[in-house]
Amino acid sequence: MRVFLIAGEPSGDRLGGALMQGLRSLVPDVEFQGVGGAQMQAQGLQSRFPMDELSVMGIAEVLPKYAHLKRRIAETAQAVISERPDVLITIDSPDFCLRVARLVKAAAPIRTVHYVAPTVWAWRPGRAQKMAQMIDQVLALFPFEPPYMEAAGMDCDFVGHPVVAEPQATPEEISAFRAAFDLGDQRFALVLPGSRKGEVSRLTPVFGRALSRLAQSHPDLRIVVPAAAPVADLVRERVADWPVGTVVIDPADFDPEQARAHKRAAFRAADVALAASGTVSLELAAAQTPMVVAYTFNWLSWQIISRMALIDTVTLVNLVSDTRVVPECLGPDCEPEQIAQALNTVLADPDAQRQAMEVTMQRLGLGGDAPGLRAAQAVLARL
Repeated sequence: MRVFLIAGEPSGDRLGGALMQGLRSLVPDVEFQGVGGAQMQAQGLQSRFPMDELSVMGIAEVLPKYAHLKRRIAETAQAVISERPDVLITIDSPDFCLRVARLVKAAAPIRTVHYVAPTVWAWRPGRAQKMAQMIDQVLALFPFEPPYMEAAGMDCDFVGHPVVAEPQATPEEISAFRAAFDLGDQRFALVLPGSRKGEVSRLTPVFGRALSRLAQSHPDLRIVVPAAAPVADLVRERVADWPVGTVVIDPADFDPEQARAHKRAAFRAADVALAASGTVSLELAAAQTPMVVAYTFNWLSWQIISRMALIDTVTLVNLVSDTRVVPECLGPDCEPEQIAQALNTVLADPDAQRQAMEVTMQRLGLGGDAPGLRAAQAVLARL
């Protein structure tokens, strides 16, 4: 069996690596080709070019590289057409991957699978119909996604979310983390202002003022900020003038495994979390840490998004559990007073979110086969 895979960013590389491991366990003589990062290369892929070339976000960043990306799209599609694999599996990164799939479909009857369904349940539902023109099967991370894809004419299998396969901190890791940052047995709030420069710049001033208000009712509460590597320096700079004592976990200060262990421990041991919107809410749910989600946009983006949105919550825990127990402070509501009030409410009743978090993890596949193996089984079942 020959499989051609394409991933364009680290999250896709992790999904691809787990899928490849699953495929090899089921079909030992499988052959892999394509584009991927370290995780996929560890499973035997020789990437045709560095995956980092595709990890470009935003119009300002894409424009200077547009001609080069177009060449890579054509080059990758031609490689698939020439190799005639049994299946082409594209992983997230739709701007690149779906363009490759379109060219492949136009030239050859090669089965195409896309891993990670577009969020048509949240906005722009027409994307599913466009995707069906070049994709035969979708591997979905959320249990409510298959009907949307199937309605557009594609096969779709829910394979579980990778968060359920992530390890949780051990008591020893939590003790080591508390000792490393001189936390003792103090209570602390976990603050997660995002992984991109723009959102860190927007959110840290608001978060700092909210935490100042929170400190008035919880003066003993420490603040811990696990910084994402690309923005760690910016996070240090922006939290330096926060009116509350703050511990920043910079992954560059530790070897990779120790950095991951400290992050796991921080998530697991926190009394409450204040997080930017995104998949981080699922990581917090896996760690059973109650949370408040807050996010702000520029005025024009908020006007567009608030009018196009098809859902009344952006928090994945709320969506998957079909509850609205996680408080949100979004757009014009992303204000210090409202955030502080929401944090106080959660601290007063931290168990209010527990059941929703447990339901979320169960619905995402906790306790079943690993998502990578389920994805491999779904691909093979429909070949």
